[in-house]
Amino acid sequence: MAFRLERDSMGELQVPAEALYQAQTQRAVQNFQISRKPMPVGFIKALLQIKKAAALTNAELGLLTAAQAKAISQAAEQLLNNTDLSQFPVPVLQTGSGTSSNMNVNEVLATLASELSGAKIHPNDQVNLGQSSNDTIPTAIQLSSLLALQQQLLPAIQGLQQAISEKSATVGHIVKTGRTHLMDAMPVTFAQVLGGWHSQLQHATQQLQQQIPLLSQLAQGGTAVGTGINAHPGFAARFAQQLSKQTGLRLSVSPDFFFNLSSQDGALALSGCLKTLAAALLKIANDLRWMNSGPLAGLAEISLPALQPGSSIMPGKVNPVIPEAVAMACAQVFGCDTAISIAAQSGNFELNVMLPLVADNLLQAIALLSGSCDALAKQAIAGFTVNEPHIAASLAQNPILVTALNSRIGYEQAARIAKQAYQQQRPILDVATEQTGIDREELANLLDPQKLTTN
Repeated sequence: MAFRLERDSMGELQVPAEALYQAQTQRAVQNFQISRKPMPVGFIKALLQIKKAAALTNAELGLLTAAQAKAISQAAEQLLNNTDLSQFPVPVLQTGSGTSSNMNVNEVLATLASELSGAKIHPNDQVNLGQSSNDTIPTAIQLSSLLALQQQLLPAIQGLQQAISEKSATVGHIVKTGRTHLMDAMPVTFAQVLGGWHSQLQHATQQLQQQIPLLSQLAQGGTAVGTGINAHPGFAARFAQQLSKQTGLRLSVSPDFFFNLSSQDGALALSGCLKTLAAALLKIANDLRWMNSGPLAGLAEISLPALQPGSSIMPGKVNPVIPEAVAMACAQVFGCDTAISIAAQSGNFELNVMLPLVADNLLQAIALLSGSCDALAKQAIAGFTVNEPHIAASLAQNPILVTALNSRIGYEQAARIAKQAYQQQRPILDVATEQTGIDREELANLLDPQKLTTN
Protein backbone atom coordinates (compact mmCIF):
# COMPACT_ATOMS: atom_id res chain seq x y z
CA MET A 1 0.00 0.00 0.00
CA ALA A 2 1.22 3.47 -0.87
CA PHE A 3 1.32 6.14 1.84
CA ARG A 4 1.66 9.88 2.14
CA LEU A 5 2.81 12.00 5.06
CA GLU A 6 0.28 14.10 6.94
CA ARG A 7 0.82 16.40 9.91
CA ASP A 8 -1.32 17.48 12.85
CA SER A 9 -0.55 19.20 16.15
CA MET A 10 1.15 16.03 17.41
CA GLY A 11 3.49 15.61 14.45
CA GLU A 12 3.75 13.60 11.24
CA LEU A 13 2.44 10.13 10.42
CA GLN A 14 1.70 8.02 7.36
CA VAL A 15 -1.77 7.95 5.86
CA PRO A 16 -2.90 5.69 2.98
CA ALA A 17 -2.24 7.60 -0.23
CA GLU A 18 -5.78 7.21 -1.56
CA ALA A 19 -7.50 8.21 1.70
CA LEU A 20 -9.47 11.45 1.82
CA TYR A 21 -8.98 11.66 5.57
CA GLN A 22 -5.89 13.10 7.21
CA ALA A 23 -3.72 12.71 10.29
CA GLN A 24 -6.26 12.78 13.13
CA THR A 25 -8.37 10.07 11.53
CA GLN A 26 -5.32 7.92 11.03
CA ARG A 27 -4.36 8.31 14.69
CA ALA A 28 -7.84 7.16 15.67
CA VAL A 29 -7.61 4.09 13.43
CA GLN A 30 -4.29 3.18 15.02
CA ASN A 31 -5.36 3.90 18.60
CA PHE A 32 -8.83 2.41 18.74
CA GLN A 33 -8.56 -1.27 17.92
CA ILE A 34 -10.87 -2.69 20.59
CA SER A 35 -13.45 -3.10 17.86
CA ARG A 36 -13.34 -2.33 14.15
CA LYS A 37 -17.07 -1.68 13.93
CA PRO A 38 -17.51 1.73 12.23
CA MET A 39 -20.06 4.36 13.14
CA PRO A 40 -23.48 3.85 11.48
CA VAL A 41 -24.07 5.30 8.02
CA GLY A 42 -27.01 7.34 9.33
CA PHE A 43 -24.78 8.98 11.90
CA ILE A 44 -22.11 9.85 9.32
CA LYS A 45 -24.76 11.31 7.04
CA ALA A 46 -26.09 13.40 9.91
CA LEU A 47 -22.59 14.77 10.48
CA LEU A 48 -22.33 15.63 6.79
CA GLN A 49 -25.66 17.48 6.94
CA ILE A 50 -24.42 19.37 10.00
CA LYS A 51 -21.16 20.40 8.30
CA LYS A 52 -23.03 21.58 5.22
CA ALA A 53 -25.46 23.63 7.33
CA ALA A 54 -22.62 25.07 9.40
CA ALA A 55 -20.67 26.14 6.31
CA LEU A 56 -23.68 27.87 4.77
CA THR A 57 -24.52 29.53 8.09
CA ASN A 58 -20.95 30.78 8.57
CA ALA A 59 -21.02 32.22 5.06
CA GLU A 60 -24.23 34.10 5.90
CA LEU A 61 -22.48 35.49 8.96
CA GLY A 62 -19.47 36.57 6.88
CA LEU A 63 -17.11 34.13 8.59
CA LEU A 64 -16.45 32.01 5.48
CA THR A 65 -16.16 33.19 1.92
CA ALA A 66 -18.87 32.18 -0.49
CA ALA A 67 -16.34 30.02 -2.33
CA GLN A 68 -15.30 28.19 0.83
CA ALA A 69 -18.88 27.53 1.89
CA LYS A 70 -19.82 26.37 -1.59
CA ALA A 71 -16.90 23.95 -1.72
CA ILE A 72 -17.70 22.46 1.69
CA SER A 73 -21.39 22.24 0.83
CA GLN A 74 -20.69 20.55 -2.50
CA ALA A 75 -18.30 18.11 -0.87
CA ALA A 76 -20.95 17.22 1.72
CA GLU A 77 -23.57 16.71 -0.99
CA GLN A 78 -21.22 14.48 -2.94
CA LEU A 79 -20.68 12.27 0.09
CA LEU A 80 -24.35 12.26 1.07
CA ASN A 81 -25.25 10.96 -2.36
CA ASN A 82 -22.65 8.20 -2.23
CA THR A 83 -21.30 7.57 1.24
CA ASP A 84 -17.99 5.71 0.89
CA LEU A 85 -17.65 3.99 4.25
CA SER A 86 -13.98 3.31 3.63
CA GLN A 87 -13.41 7.04 4.21
CA PHE A 88 -15.03 6.85 7.66
CA PRO A 89 -13.12 4.06 9.42
CA VAL A 90 -13.20 5.42 12.96
CA PRO A 91 -14.77 2.73 15.19
CA VAL A 92 -17.62 3.16 17.63
CA LEU A 93 -15.37 2.47 20.62
CA GLN A 94 -13.31 5.66 20.45
CA THR A 95 -12.96 8.78 22.51
CA GLY A 96 -16.20 9.31 24.42
CA SER A 97 -16.90 12.74 22.93
CA GLY A 98 -16.80 11.36 19.39
CA THR A 99 -14.03 13.83 18.53
CA SER A 100 -12.37 11.33 16.23
CA SER A 101 -15.53 10.91 14.15
CA ASN A 102 -16.05 14.66 14.04
CA MET A 103 -12.49 15.19 12.84
CA ASN A 104 -12.79 12.30 10.39
CA VAL A 105 -15.70 14.05 8.68
CA ASN A 106 -13.95 17.42 8.92
CA GLU A 107 -10.84 16.02 7.24
CA VAL A 108 -12.67 14.20 4.44
CA LEU A 109 -14.72 17.29 3.66
CA ALA A 110 -11.63 19.50 3.79
CA THR A 111 -9.81 17.28 1.28
CA LEU A 112 -12.75 17.15 -1.12
CA ALA A 113 -13.55 20.85 -0.72
CA SER A 114 -9.92 21.75 -1.42
CA GLU A 115 -10.05 19.71 -4.61
CA LEU A 116 -13.34 21.29 -5.68
CA SER A 117 -12.27 24.87 -4.96
CA GLY A 118 -8.62 24.70 -5.87
CA ALA A 119 -7.83 26.44 -2.57
CA LYS A 120 -6.78 25.05 0.78
CA ILE A 121 -9.71 24.30 3.08
CA HIS A 122 -8.66 23.49 6.63
CA PRO A 123 -10.60 20.83 8.61
CA ASN A 124 -10.57 22.85 11.83
CA ASP A 125 -10.41 26.46 10.72
CA GLN A 126 -13.08 26.26 8.02
CA VAL A 127 -15.07 22.98 8.16
CA ASN A 128 -15.30 22.97 11.96
CA LEU A 129 -15.69 26.74 12.30
CA GLY A 130 -17.92 27.74 15.21
CA GLN A 131 -18.32 24.12 16.28
CA SER A 132 -16.94 21.62 18.77
CA SER A 133 -17.19 17.85 18.84
CA ASN A 134 -19.00 18.42 22.12
CA ASP A 135 -22.02 20.03 20.48
CA THR A 136 -21.71 18.49 17.01
CA ILE A 137 -21.84 14.85 18.14
CA PRO A 138 -24.94 15.29 20.36
CA THR A 139 -26.57 17.14 17.46
CA ALA A 140 -25.69 14.27 15.12
CA ILE A 141 -27.24 11.79 17.55
CA GLN A 142 -30.44 13.82 17.64
CA LEU A 143 -30.55 14.42 13.89
CA SER A 144 -29.77 10.85 12.87
CA SER A 145 -32.39 9.54 15.31
CA LEU A 146 -35.04 11.92 14.04
CA LEU A 147 -34.34 11.04 10.42
CA ALA A 148 -34.36 7.31 11.18
CA LEU A 149 -37.66 7.66 13.01
CA GLN A 150 -39.32 9.66 10.26
CA GLN A 151 -37.90 7.78 7.28
CA GLN A 152 -37.67 4.22 8.60
CA LEU A 153 -39.37 3.26 11.83
CA LEU A 154 -42.66 5.17 11.85
CA PRO A 155 -43.47 4.15 8.24
CA ALA A 156 -42.54 0.54 9.08
CA ILE A 157 -44.89 0.50 12.08
CA GLN A 158 -47.63 1.97 9.93
CA GLY A 159 -47.04 -0.75 7.34
CA LEU A 160 -47.34 -3.45 9.99
CA GLN A 161 -50.55 -1.90 11.30
CA GLN A 162 -51.93 -1.88 7.77
CA ALA A 163 -51.07 -5.56 7.31
CA ILE A 164 -52.81 -6.38 10.61
CA SER A 165 -55.91 -4.41 9.60
CA GLU A 166 -56.08 -6.12 6.21
CA LYS A 167 -55.71 -9.57 7.75
CA SER A 168 -58.37 -8.75 10.34
CA ALA A 169 -60.75 -7.79 7.54
CA THR A 170 -60.51 -11.30 6.11
CA VAL A 171 -60.26 -13.54 9.21
CA GLY A 172 -61.51 -11.30 12.00
CA HIS A 173 -64.92 -12.97 12.19
CA ILE A 174 -63.45 -16.38 13.08
CA VAL A 175 -63.84 -17.38 16.74
CA LYS A 176 -61.01 -19.24 18.48
CA THR A 177 -60.23 -20.46 21.95
CA GLY A 178 -58.78 -17.71 24.10
CA ARG A 179 -55.88 -18.51 26.39
CA THR A 180 -54.62 -17.25 29.71
CA HIS A 181 -51.56 -18.83 31.37
CA LEU A 182 -51.28 -20.76 28.06
CA MET A 183 -54.43 -22.63 29.17
CA ASP A 184 -57.84 -22.68 27.48
CA ALA A 185 -59.99 -19.68 28.35
CA MET A 186 -63.12 -17.99 27.03
CA PRO A 187 -63.41 -17.59 23.25
CA VAL A 188 -62.14 -14.58 21.32
CA THR A 189 -62.27 -13.53 17.69
CA PHE A 190 -59.26 -13.05 15.48
CA ALA A 191 -60.38 -9.43 15.15
CA GLN A 192 -59.95 -9.04 18.90
CA VAL A 193 -56.53 -10.71 18.88
CA LEU A 194 -55.28 -8.67 15.94
CA GLY A 195 -56.89 -5.54 17.35
CA GLY A 196 -54.82 -5.94 20.50
CA TRP A 197 -51.66 -6.07 18.42
CA HIS A 198 -52.76 -3.01 16.46
CA SER A 199 -53.39 -1.05 19.66
CA GLN A 200 -49.97 -1.97 21.06
CA LEU A 201 -48.37 -0.58 17.92
CA GLN A 202 -50.52 2.54 18.07
CA HIS A 203 -49.46 3.25 21.65
CA ALA A 204 -45.81 2.62 20.72
CA THR A 205 -46.15 5.09 17.83
CA GLN A 206 -47.61 7.74 20.12
CA GLN A 207 -44.76 7.29 22.61
CA LEU A 208 -42.16 7.62 19.86
CA GLN A 209 -43.80 10.74 18.47
CA GLN A 210 -43.78 12.31 21.92
CA GLN A 211 -39.97 12.19 21.91
CA ILE A 212 -39.62 14.25 18.73
CA PRO A 213 -39.96 17.74 20.30
CA LEU A 214 -37.07 17.21 22.75
CA LEU A 215 -34.85 15.61 20.10
CA SER A 216 -35.56 18.57 17.81
CA GLN A 217 -33.96 21.06 20.22
CA LEU A 218 -30.37 21.04 19.03
CA ALA A 219 -27.13 21.14 20.95
CA GLN A 220 -25.34 22.93 18.12
CA GLY A 221 -24.11 26.33 19.25
CA GLY A 222 -23.03 25.23 22.73
CA THR A 223 -19.52 24.41 21.42
CA ALA A 224 -17.05 23.16 24.06
CA VAL A 225 -18.89 23.28 27.39
CA GLY A 226 -22.23 24.93 26.64
CA THR A 227 -21.15 28.58 26.73
CA GLY A 228 -20.90 28.90 22.95
CA ILE A 229 -17.23 29.93 22.95
CA ASN A 230 -15.89 30.65 19.41
CA ALA A 231 -19.36 30.53 17.86
CA HIS A 232 -20.97 33.66 16.43
CA PRO A 233 -23.90 34.84 18.63
CA GLY A 234 -26.25 34.37 15.69
CA PHE A 235 -24.87 30.99 14.66
CA ALA A 236 -27.18 28.65 16.60
CA ALA A 237 -30.48 30.10 15.42
CA ARG A 238 -29.40 30.40 11.78
CA PHE A 239 -27.89 26.93 11.85
CA ALA A 240 -31.17 25.40 13.11
CA GLN A 241 -33.04 27.17 10.32
CA GLN A 242 -30.59 25.99 7.69
CA LEU A 243 -30.59 22.37 8.91
CA SER A 244 -34.40 22.42 9.00
CA LYS A 245 -34.41 23.55 5.39
CA GLN A 246 -31.98 20.80 4.38
CA THR A 247 -33.75 17.95 6.14
CA GLY A 248 -37.41 18.93 6.16
CA LEU A 249 -37.48 18.61 9.95
CA ARG A 250 -38.69 21.30 12.36
CA LEU A 251 -35.53 21.95 14.34
CA SER A 252 -34.80 24.64 16.90
CA VAL A 253 -32.10 25.87 19.26
CA SER A 254 -31.94 24.15 22.63
CA PRO A 255 -33.01 26.44 25.48
CA ASP A 256 -30.14 25.00 27.54
CA PHE A 257 -26.93 23.85 25.84
CA PHE A 258 -25.58 22.56 29.16
CA PHE A 259 -28.42 20.04 29.21
CA ASN A 260 -27.68 18.81 25.70
CA LEU A 261 -23.94 18.48 26.16
CA SER A 262 -23.85 16.91 29.60
CA SER A 263 -26.83 14.57 29.35
CA GLN A 264 -28.37 12.11 26.93
CA ASP A 265 -31.80 12.16 28.54
CA GLY A 266 -33.53 12.56 25.18
CA ALA A 267 -31.74 9.57 23.72
CA LEU A 268 -32.49 7.51 26.83
CA ALA A 269 -36.19 8.40 26.68
CA LEU A 270 -36.28 7.44 23.01
CA SER A 271 -34.51 4.17 23.81
CA GLY A 272 -37.15 3.39 26.41
CA CYS A 273 -39.84 3.84 23.78
CA LEU A 274 -37.93 1.60 21.39
CA LYS A 275 -37.76 -1.06 24.11
CA THR A 276 -41.53 -0.79 24.57
CA LEU A 277 -42.01 -1.34 20.85
CA ALA A 278 -39.62 -4.30 20.98
CA ALA A 279 -41.72 -5.83 23.76
CA ALA A 280 -44.84 -5.40 21.61
CA LEU A 281 -43.20 -7.01 18.58
CA LEU A 282 -41.91 -9.87 20.72
CA LYS A 283 -45.44 -10.49 22.00
CA ILE A 284 -46.78 -10.53 18.44
CA ALA A 285 -43.99 -12.82 17.25
CA ASN A 286 -44.58 -15.27 20.08
CA ASP A 287 -48.35 -15.27 19.54
CA LEU A 288 -47.72 -16.17 15.92
CA ARG A 289 -45.29 -18.93 16.91
CA TRP A 290 -47.73 -20.46 19.37
CA MET A 291 -50.74 -20.28 17.04
CA ASN A 292 -48.64 -21.82 14.27
CA SER A 293 -47.26 -24.62 16.49
CA GLY A 294 -47.84 -28.16 15.29
CA PRO A 295 -48.95 -29.16 12.80
CA LEU A 296 -50.25 -32.17 14.78
CA ALA A 297 -49.17 -31.85 18.41
CA GLY A 298 -49.39 -28.07 18.77
CA LEU A 299 -52.17 -25.50 18.60
CA ALA A 300 -52.20 -25.46 14.78
CA GLU A 301 -54.66 -22.57 14.69
CA ILE A 302 -52.85 -20.84 11.81
CA SER A 303 -50.31 -21.77 9.18
CA LEU A 304 -47.55 -19.24 8.58
CA PRO A 305 -46.05 -19.01 5.09
CA ALA A 306 -43.58 -21.85 4.47
CA LEU A 307 -40.37 -19.98 3.69
CA GLN A 308 -37.60 -22.58 3.95
CA PRO A 309 -36.81 -26.13 5.14
CA GLY A 310 -36.69 -26.19 8.91
CA SER A 311 -34.30 -29.01 9.65
CA SER A 312 -31.10 -30.49 8.32
CA ILE A 313 -32.17 -33.94 9.58
CA MET A 314 -35.99 -33.99 9.73
CA PRO A 315 -37.48 -33.89 6.21
CA GLY A 316 -40.62 -31.84 5.75
CA LYS A 317 -40.16 -29.76 8.87
CA VAL A 318 -40.99 -26.07 8.43
CA ASN A 319 -40.31 -23.57 11.20
CA PRO A 320 -41.72 -20.09 12.02
CA VAL A 321 -38.47 -18.44 10.98
CA ILE A 322 -39.66 -14.83 10.70
CA PRO A 323 -41.14 -14.64 14.23
CA GLU A 324 -37.95 -16.27 15.53
CA ALA A 325 -35.76 -13.74 13.75
CA VAL A 326 -37.91 -10.90 15.06
CA ALA A 327 -37.67 -12.27 18.60
CA MET A 328 -33.87 -12.22 18.37
CA ALA A 329 -33.95 -8.66 17.00
CA CYS A 330 -36.10 -7.60 19.95
CA ALA A 331 -33.68 -9.22 22.38
CA GLN A 332 -30.88 -7.20 20.79
CA VAL A 333 -32.93 -4.01 21.18
CA PHE A 334 -33.23 -4.74 24.90
CA GLY A 335 -29.44 -5.01 24.95
CA CYS A 336 -29.12 -1.69 23.13
CA ASP A 337 -31.32 -0.06 25.73
CA THR A 338 -29.13 -1.39 28.52
CA ALA A 339 -26.02 0.01 26.84
CA ILE A 340 -27.71 3.40 26.35
CA SER A 341 -28.91 3.39 29.96
CA ILE A 342 -25.34 2.94 31.19
CA ALA A 343 -23.99 5.48 28.70
CA ALA A 344 -26.58 8.07 29.71
CA GLN A 345 -25.19 7.99 33.25
CA SER A 346 -21.78 9.10 31.99
CA GLY A 347 -22.45 12.82 31.83
CA ASN A 348 -19.48 13.94 33.87
CA PHE A 349 -19.78 17.67 34.60
CA GLU A 350 -20.16 19.42 31.21
CA LEU A 351 -19.95 16.47 28.80
CA ASN A 352 -21.28 12.98 28.36
CA VAL A 353 -18.36 10.72 27.44
CA MET A 354 -20.12 7.74 25.87
CA LEU A 355 -21.69 9.55 22.93
CA PRO A 356 -20.55 7.19 20.12
CA LEU A 357 -22.01 4.24 22.02
CA VAL A 358 -25.34 6.04 22.35
CA ALA A 359 -25.42 6.83 18.64
CA ASP A 360 -24.56 3.30 17.56
CA ASN A 361 -27.05 1.54 19.82
CA LEU A 362 -29.86 3.99 19.16
CA LEU A 363 -29.57 3.68 15.40
CA GLN A 364 -29.06 -0.07 15.62
CA ALA A 365 -32.27 -0.43 17.63
CA ILE A 366 -34.24 1.71 15.18
CA ALA A 367 -32.92 -0.29 12.22
CA LEU A 368 -33.70 -3.64 13.87
CA LEU A 369 -37.23 -2.59 14.77
CA SER A 370 -37.87 -1.16 11.31
CA GLY A 371 -36.75 -4.40 9.69
CA SER A 372 -38.77 -6.46 12.17
CA CYS A 373 -41.98 -4.55 11.45
CA ASP A 374 -41.44 -4.96 7.73
CA ALA A 375 -40.69 -8.69 8.01
CA LEU A 376 -43.70 -9.41 10.21
CA ALA A 377 -45.99 -7.48 7.89
CA LYS A 378 -44.84 -8.97 4.60
CA GLN A 379 -43.56 -12.43 5.50
CA ALA A 380 -45.79 -13.51 8.38
CA ILE A 381 -49.05 -11.67 8.90
CA ALA A 382 -49.99 -10.98 5.28
CA GLY A 383 -49.63 -14.65 4.35
CA PHE A 384 -50.86 -16.70 7.27
CA THR A 385 -54.01 -18.79 6.88
CA VAL A 386 -56.47 -19.87 9.57
CA ASN A 387 -57.17 -23.57 10.12
CA GLU A 388 -60.91 -23.11 10.67
CA PRO A 389 -62.03 -26.77 10.99
CA HIS A 390 -59.42 -27.48 13.64
CA ILE A 391 -60.28 -24.30 15.55
CA ALA A 392 -64.00 -25.09 15.46
CA ALA A 393 -63.48 -28.64 16.71
CA SER A 394 -61.29 -27.48 19.60
CA LEU A 395 -63.70 -24.71 20.49
CA ALA A 396 -66.67 -27.06 20.66
CA GLN A 397 -64.89 -29.17 23.28
CA ASN A 398 -63.54 -26.24 25.27
CA PRO A 399 -64.76 -26.95 28.83
CA ILE A 400 -64.24 -23.31 29.80
CA LEU A 401 -67.37 -22.38 27.82
CA VAL A 402 -69.32 -23.53 30.86
CA THR A 403 -68.33 -20.20 32.46
CA ALA A 404 -71.33 -18.74 30.64
CA LEU A 405 -73.61 -20.86 32.84
CA ASN A 406 -72.26 -19.62 36.18
CA SER A 407 -75.17 -17.28 36.78
CA ARG A 408 -77.70 -20.06 36.09
CA ILE A 409 -76.23 -23.14 37.78
CA GLY A 410 -73.47 -21.79 40.03
CA TYR A 411 -69.71 -22.14 39.98
CA GLU A 412 -69.54 -25.59 41.62
CA GLN A 413 -71.89 -27.38 39.21
CA ALA A 414 -70.30 -25.60 36.27
CA ALA A 415 -66.91 -26.87 37.43
CA ARG A 416 -68.21 -30.47 37.59
CA ILE A 417 -69.60 -30.21 34.08
CA ALA A 418 -66.32 -28.81 32.77
CA LYS A 419 -64.29 -31.63 34.37
CA GLN A 420 -66.62 -34.32 33.03
CA ALA A 421 -66.58 -32.88 29.52
CA TYR A 422 -62.79 -32.74 29.56
CA GLN A 423 -62.38 -36.26 30.97
CA GLN A 424 -64.82 -37.77 28.47
CA GLN A 425 -63.62 -35.59 25.59
CA ARG A 426 -67.19 -34.59 24.81
CA PRO A 427 -68.69 -31.25 23.76
CA ILE A 428 -69.66 -29.10 26.74
CA LEU A 429 -73.16 -28.71 25.25
CA ASP A 430 -73.86 -32.46 25.49
CA VAL A 431 -72.72 -32.78 29.11
CA ALA A 432 -74.53 -29.60 30.17
CA THR A 433 -77.73 -30.87 28.58
CA GLU A 434 -77.51 -34.04 30.64
CA GLN A 435 -76.57 -32.38 33.92
CA THR A 436 -78.61 -29.18 34.12
CA GLY A 437 -82.09 -29.89 32.83
CA ILE A 438 -81.92 -26.65 30.83
CA ASP A 439 -83.43 -26.91 27.35
CA ARG A 440 -80.78 -27.85 24.80
CA GLU A 441 -81.75 -25.01 22.47
CA GLU A 442 -81.38 -22.51 25.29
CA LEU A 443 -78.05 -24.03 26.27
CA ALA A 444 -76.84 -23.82 22.68
CA ASN A 445 -77.69 -20.14 22.72
CA LEU A 446 -75.96 -19.58 26.07
CA LEU A 447 -72.84 -21.46 24.98
CA ASP A 448 -72.60 -19.97 21.49
CA PRO A 449 -68.88 -19.07 21.20
CA GLN A 450 -69.63 -16.13 18.89
CA LYS A 451 -71.95 -14.56 21.45
CA LEU A 452 -69.43 -15.17 24.21
CA THR A 453 -66.88 -12.91 22.55
CA THR A 454 -68.92 -9.85 23.56
CA ASN A 455 -70.32 -8.82 26.91
